[in-house]
Amino acid sequence: MTQTIRLTSKRQATFPVQLCRELGVEAGDDLILERKKIEGEIAWILKPKKSIEYKWFGVLHKYAKDKDHNMESIRASIGKSLGSSKK
Repeated sequence: MTQTIRLTSKRQATFPVQLCRELGVEAGDDLILERKKIEGEIAWILKPKKSIEYKWFGVLHKYAKDKDHNMESIRASIGKSLGSSKK
């Protein structure tokens, strides 16, 4: 499949809908443009930038609430937990 993209005077481009669907990108998404040499010719590879999802981020917050966060307290808490798991 060959697509044509025209660059405006501000170096902006509009991507065809089908291309955006195939790339899985939407307005505001970042793209990576990678320069490669293929069979002696320069080629540019366009791919979506994968964002890291942090769905798990903050899930342990409820366990840390109202607790000391200095290393001595953390070690003591771990030691207490390890001691109770040996029973």
